[in-house]
Amino acid sequence: MPQQADDVRTTRSIPVAIHAPDPLSRAGVVSYLRPCPEISLVDGNQQTGAGVALLIADTFDQTALTRLSQLVRGERTRVVLVLERIQEPELLNVVSLGVTTILWRREVTGERLRQAVLTADRGHGDLPPDLLGKLIGCMGRHRWGEGPAQESTSADFGLEPREVDVLRLVADGMDTGEIAVKLLYSERTIKNILHTVTTRFKLRNRAHAVAYALREGYI
Repeated sequence: MPQQADDVRTTRSIPVAIHAPDPLSRAGVVSYLRPCPEISLVDGNQQTGAGVALLIADTFDQTALTRLSQLVRGERTRVVLVLERIQEPELLNVVSLGVTTILWRREVTGERLRQAVLTADRGHGDLPPDLLGKLIGCMGRHRWGEGPAQESTSADFGLEPREVDVLRLVADGMDTGEIAVKLLYSERTIKNILHTVTTRFKLRNRAHAVAYALREGYI
């Protein structure tokens, strides 16, 4: 009986709804994802909120923003963005909505798209390196452009020192195991810290927590 329970978890199918600007783009994504046994394609109009929504857009314009805002209303819906390009102000809007899994259209392959869906479903983030650098720079300019710098501590905003340490290492690209080794904690402790932060500040995932920490000047 225990073995059967493990099989159920292993074969869980992730419902994925595709939102594409044209039939050709949709057909291409369908051809990539349909062979994946862990993914089941569903009608976006019938998606109940669970699963992953995959939004394809050439540029992140007002139409894409409106569509994205509608998709993230479901608390259990994760979003993967596939874009041709995006400007810094729009990138901040995307992150503020809790979306931290983005692919460039020019880099999409079947395996890359599959991994992005799995990553989003787990609540993790996946940004292209150049886009992550742009986000960090944009966050820094946004922070210092708001007014005179003021001294602050983590306690002022509710973050504890070890929470800041963990988020800083997440921002450096470390996974849970690497952070545990670096800080001499167990992996369970690291996971609990991240869960506590995302829950307390109502953040969607660890990448969203990093974006929050950057925006508020913790890291």
